Amino acid sequence: MTSSGTAAPLGLRERKKLRTRQHISDIATRLFLARGYDNVTIAEIAVAAEVAKMTVTNYFPRKEDLILDVHDEFVGSLARTVRARRPGESALAALRRAQLAATAAREALAGFSGPEFARLISSSPALAGRLREFHEEREQLLAAALAEETSAAAGDFTPRIAAALLGGIHRALFEETVRRTAQGDSDDAVAAALTGLVTEAFDTLEPALGAYAVAA
Repeated sequence: MTSSGTAAPLGLRERKKLRTRQHISDIATRLFLARGYDNVTIAEIAVAAEVAKMTVTNYFPRKEDLILDVHDEFVGSLARTVRARRPGESALAALRRAQLAATAAREALAGFSGPEFARLISSSPALAGRLREFHEEREQLLAAALAEETSAAAGDFTPRIAAALLGGIHRALFEETVRRTAQGDSDDAVAAALTGLVTEAFDTLEPALGAYAVAA
């Protein structure tokens, strides 16, 4: 696997590390789903994965990340969308387009995780708290991207306000997706409902942000 078309292939050692990390995460997820997040210890995960307890903690310093193993991809997603927006497209328009596409594709990063996983997340204060941290970090990275893309002066509050509004929409949509999934709604039903909510939410911000951060 490579990160780009010109990047060097991963070496054997790196590939082995990735496989070990994925194996531990998969084992942990199965145990959490079967017994509940709070009822499974790191030591039990290590035994099931046939690795040392220290190996688990080296790969996953926080227990929550054994199941929420998407930190970098999740927290950077909104900033990446803004930076990759099309010429003449505002940040709002790019994020709306990306959210509609993620909903149509039933993407896990948009909250489509299956009922068992959604119930697990919803039932654990520790996992809910970690997700809040993800959303906060994502908003901060979005604010930084907006400041850079608009050449905002130091101390300009606008990127932070815009990021709070746009990040808040994404957080609310994610939580609604998880809520509906946990209560047993099918992915098709959730996607149909969320498509309308995405449109409604972004329409609400259109008067304030429709012309903000338009790409050259």
